[in-house]
Amino acid sequence: MNIYIGNLAYSVTEDRLKEMFAEFGEVESVKIIMDRYTNRSKGFGFVEMPDNSEADQAIKALNGKMIEGRNLKVNQATPGGKRSKKSFNRRRY
Repeated sequence: MNIYIGNLAYSVTEDRLKEMFAEFGEVESVKIIMDRYTNRSKGFGFVEMPDNSEADQAIKALNGKMIEGRNLKVNQATPGGKRSKKSFNRRRY
């Protein structure tokens, strides 16, 4: 299951996320999304866990948990994200 983690402190690393989720089972991959211009975390990321029951336990336990001064938002990731159609039609010059 692909899990979305939002409201991350900028100082949280992929290793730290992996440790947090590994308490609940096998972690396949961890990815914190970085800003390409500043090379700083955008404050969200994704964790992939192969076992859905372990992933559900992790979501229930970690959603709302305070980590480095911020309450995490943890839920199942939606395929393709929740972008509005407007963002795809905007042209950049």
